[in-house]
Amino acid sequence: MMKFTKSAAGYTKVKFMNHGEVVKVDSIKKYFDVGGKFRFSRKYLKAVDDISFSIKEGETLSLVGESGCGKTTIGRLILRLIEPTAGSVFFMGKDLLQLDQEQMRNTRREMRIIFQNPFASLNPRKTVEQILSQPYRIHENFSTGKGLRQKVYELMETVGLTPQSLYIDRYPHEFSGGQRQRIGIARAIALNPKFIVADEPVSALDMSVRAQILNLMKDLQARFGLTYLFITHDLSVVRSISTQVMVMYLGKLVEFTPVKEIFDNPKHPYTKALLSATPIPNPRKARERQRIILKGEIPSPVDPPSGCRFHPRCSECLPICSKEVPPRINLGRRDDEIHEVCCWLYKG
Repeated sequence: MMKFTKSAAGYTKVKFMNHGEVVKVDSIKKYFDVGGKFRFSRKYLKAVDDISFSIKEGETLSLVGESGCGKTTIGRLILRLIEPTAGSVFFMGKDLLQLDQEQMRNTRREMRIIFQNPFASLNPRKTVEQILSQPYRIHENFSTGKGLRQKVYELMETVGLTPQSLYIDRYPHEFSGGQRQRIGIARAIALNPKFIVADEPVSALDMSVRAQILNLMKDLQARFGLTYLFITHDLSVVRSISTQVMVMYLGKLVEFTPVKEIFDNPKHPYTKALLSATPIPNPRKARERQRIILKGEIPSPVDPPSGCRFHPRCSECLPICSKEVPPRINLGRRDDEIHEVCCWLYKG
């Protein structure tokens, strides 16, 4: 477990006593049946196609890629909100796919989700007190009373919704977007989980509010030892919150590396193209940077290209790229360093 100290700047990580895997995903696949009159002619949308990775305790893995690449599907597969077509998902050493309904219900106390849209993820007919008390009613058999309201007050204080008496009886439509997302975060941490899937939690917010929510999430991570899967398409928010970064394209992993490496030493052509489109605060550096314009459109996940799925849009494509799926290669400069890339440019 981690130990934490509180200073004037907030909570700070002090020491890892056990830095084990919280989540391990092994060869996960998710194909959606999109129809076909006969069994032999059925078509499948390959949302996630044979992906493996792990997240260690206290880390934040950012899952990055264009819309439709399978990021949200992976988050829902880990939480078992949808069932995989193939593969395994382990949480704290337990194979989630082998758990029955009651076991999975108990496990979900420790696995929570923050949804993308704070306008749609809160029940408009319930007050803040009703929304935040629901996890305690379901999992801890709380009824009404002062004890339950006190727990809600503590949650609201933790996420910065104070004074509580001003907000506790209000409905979601009476809050701003940032305040609604704070309610969603409070609901996610109510049962002291170990792992949280944050599905684009700041994409629907104004730029001025994003930094506040990201800082809140980092403070909660340091305070409670949370492990995050942070799903985003915006690389500009990745640097401030991530430990590791996994880049996806059309249901496939293309690069997996520590966050510093992804910005200082990107390897895959797709990663380089994403970074070239990320805004830079310094105008001089922005003018000097070479913009990479991808050709063509994103192929259909129902009928993906053969070989490397990125090859029709890649400016560095080799003849083998269209024929064979690239292997997963570790380009780490030290034995204990992981910088994995799926690209034929680095084979041999």
